[in-house]
Amino acid sequence: MSISWSPDGSRLASASGDKTVRIWDPATGQSISTLDEHSGTVMSISWSPDGSRLASASDDKTVRIWDRATSQSISTLEGYIGSVTSIAWSPDGSQLASASNDKTVRIWDPVTSENISTLDGHGSEIISIAWSPDGSRLASASNDNTARTWDPATRQALLILEGHSAWVNSIAWSPDRSRLASVSEDKTARV
Repeated sequence: MSISWSPDGSRLASASGDKTVRIWDPATGQSISTLDEHSGTVMSISWSPDGSRLASASDDKTVRIWDRATSQSISTLEGYIGSVTSIAWSPDGSQLASASNDKTVRIWDPVTSENISTLDGHGSEIISIAWSPDGSRLASASNDNTARTWDPATRQALLILEGHSAWVNSIAWSPDRSRLASVSEDKTARV
């Protein structure tokens, strides 16, 4: 499951095993709305950089994009053959990346719902993805014990980071894009 603050800090979104996303007012602790169009567990959620949209990824093999103002689903991204495990907006909001247990990362145009590209190369489920701060690179972490960095424009893996002896659960860029941190089931973090 997942939790995410809106960029302005006025809302909190939570993903749940009950197939819903809930929007909360953190000042009052009250639920504002429940987004309930997924047919499976919601695995990951992410606000667009401008806070106008929320994306949710589910084990129903879809990503939904929701309008913040209306709490309505405005788009459904389909095409996976497995659960969608992680999602991340590009820093400028022009692209949405999603990862799956089908071993791929897909990059979408969130306005047209077009699958712009598919990044393929991991040997197992992808657990976490992250855009670099400048949006020029994408990183992925997998159950194949590796992390990878990608050039989304060319669809090429630039680096395959080996060194963990178990699943890589999460990945994060440093603010200046010079370093990448990963954490693994092997109980280590690496930079």
